[in-house]
Amino acid sequence: MLEGHAGFVLPLLRPGMRVLHVGCVRQEDRGGARSTASLGTAAHPVHVVGLDTDVDGLRHARRASELAAVSSVDFVACGVRALPVRSGSVDLVYAHGLLDREPDPIPVLAEFARVLRPEGALALSTPDWSRTRVKPKTANVDAALRGWSMLRRRRGGDPFAGRHVDDWVRRAGFREVRSKARYYTGDDYRGLARTIETELAEALDETDDMDPQLASAARSAWMWVRGGQGEVSECWVETVAVR
Repeated sequence: MLEGHAGFVLPLLRPGMRVLHVGCVRQEDRGGARSTASLGTAAHPVHVVGLDTDVDGLRHARRASELAAVSSVDFVACGVRALPVRSGSVDLVYAHGLLDREPDPIPVLAEFARVLRPEGALALSTPDWSRTRVKPKTANVDAALRGWSMLRRRRGGDPFAGRHVDDWVRRAGFREVRSKARYYTGDDYRGLARTIETELAEALDETDDMDPQLASAARSAWMWVRGGQGEVSECWVETVAVR
């Protein structure tokens, strides 16, 4: 059974396919890459190659697959703009939580188009934090989320990338683009708060000049962590397109 966010890829899989899972450890449990292994066992025979820049994470993923006796997956270290794959040699490219971290997603998608064969499939799972549901959304929660989104943009990402993914995919030359917003219970309420507090604090530590906006957001995140319980439903836009 496919793990979590990769479930929408299942109807696209056929025996004999060659699949790329790009950014396979970025949103995983630091190298478990469970989704990559799940893709490799969802249809037989399917050959899946997990790609990422995280060498240590790939090493852990490779070891986990060996221990689970999953022989249909491989792992390769590489950047997303220069995949070590022949043009027109892949049946499906899947990426989860990747485009929101790319300063310019179009060249990345163009590289995906290059490696896909004609009629090959693209499957993307992209977050849209503008539609994520956080309850209760107190003043501190709202301020922390705004500051975190600002930090993500400063670092070249787009926390609202799910809003734009259809346009990006079409501009990269794909057709038959279909998207659906799906909500997942990801981090718990305080877990998300701790993640945001940590990232904001690390950003403040990286600079000698105190940024008042980030400092204010970090204080709000600190208050959020120490507040009551709540609920989080993350919005992910699942996109399927044809080369």
